Amino acid sequence: MLFFRLLILLCCASFCVPSVRAQVADGPLKPGAFTWNDDGVADGPLYLIVSLARQQVHVYRGDRLIGAASVSTGTKNKATPTGSFPILQKRQWHRSNLYSNAPMPFMQRLTWDGIALHAGHNPGYPASHGCIRLPYAFAQKLFALTRIGTLTEVTTDRLSAALMLDPLVLGDSGSSVVTFGMGGGDMRGGAGAFAPSLEIDPAIFGSWGRW
Repeated sequence: MLFFRLLILLCCASFCVPSVRAQVADGPLKPGAFTWNDDGVADGPLYLIVSLARQQVHVYRGDRLIGAASVSTGTKNKATPTGSFPILQKRQWHRSNLYSNAPMPFMQRLTWDGIALHAGHNPGYPASHGCIRLPYAFAQKLFALTRIGTLTEVTTDRLSAALMLDPLVLGDSGSSVVTFGMGGGDMRGGAGAFAPSLEIDPAIFGSWGRW
């Protein structure tokens, strides 16, 4: 009898508790809040999407959302630029060269003129000098995951995945059908701005993939 009661409780719990993916995707996050669901199973390129309007960042592996956090971006006078930025430099303990030697833990540089991801004060609205401030624990997790060249896309008001890949491709750990290409263009946004592109692997598709 006790076994059946426990079984019923477990079934109810599984129906009542929403998935992490749903919690991450639905609604705003409180200032300083974040969710993280990286089990290391998902395949595909790692990249970040920051929404200035929503003051959030989403972290993706391929088309799977593995993390989300509240952020604080630049004010109107010191705006965070939009565009696509590869991580240029990583320093776990860094201090600002521009603003009174201010601490920037888990700094990940996006531009050479002072824009970076880092842990910092996160009131839930734009309050920085252009950097993207992250909750401390989230910044620490993200720092351990990224590498030089990982792309961060800063948008006006979008958090959706940049890639839409077939599940069969994502499920094949040996597949290299698509990769991020670095391309060219202006990384500060505007006409002809740099954007992630998908490249077809010619080893799989032969000469067709070169066109």
